[in-house]
Amino acid sequence: MHLILTGATGLVGAGVLHNMLAMESVSRISILSRRPVAMVEGHDKAKVIIHKDFKNYDDALLEQLKDAQGVVWALGVSQNDVNKTEYYEITHDYTLAAAKAFSTLHPEKPFTFVYVSGEGATQTPSMFTPTYGRVKGEIEASLFEFHKANPNFNVYNVRPAGVDWRHHPEIHPFIPQQAMYKRTLLPLIDAVYKPMMSPTGPLGKVLTELAMSKGAPLEGKDIYMDGHLVSNVAFRRMAGL
Repeated sequence: MHLILTGATGLVGAGVLHNMLAMESVSRISILSRRPVAMVEGHDKAKVIIHKDFKNYDDALLEQLKDAQGVVWALGVSQNDVNKTEYYEITHDYTLAAAKAFSTLHPEKPFTFVYVSGEGATQTPSMFTPTYGRVKGEIEASLFEFHKANPNFNVYNVRPAGVDWRHHPEIHPFIPQQAMYKRTLLPLIDAVYKPMMSPTGPLGKVLTELAMSKGAPLEGKDIYMDGHLVSNVAFRRMAGL
């Protein structure tokens, strides 16, 4: 199976990539990235496609992706690292542009788009909702509406919470240096409220398996958006945590 991945040099994306590389059922990985991805060195089934403009996909690029059956869209940025306009463009516009482009790869056959959202995203924001929650909720809704208009284009919005890399040593050489506040908070959250934890190993496995699926609606009281929104509690259940 041929899968697409973005955000491979980030925390979630690195966890996904490690799983994809280890899974025999994933025969080919096309990684869209602005820069080289060190983790794939020596892995023949992975190809890094240097892509600078995530709002545009030309015919030559789509030709390389034409038989892909799914994508894990882990590309993202912290709202603290860019201004609101840039955050909206990266989080909403890039994602929707990719969805529209990938829907043309083989419209007569299913394609599954797995969007890495986050706990705190909401489609009903209040005046107190932070920027990331408002914008991620908006792109979740945009993807779902696009799916309804294009039935063979399937969507899962997945909301990890406290992304925990500590017990996934295979990715440690390839991820950015994590902030001290994360190093301090994660053990505390892990000790007092495990349902908010999202370990990168199991998370990468679940995200990959969703991308490999036919995109059928999921079931469970912790699944929303007509079976297409996976809360962190649902992810943990699916991962056996």
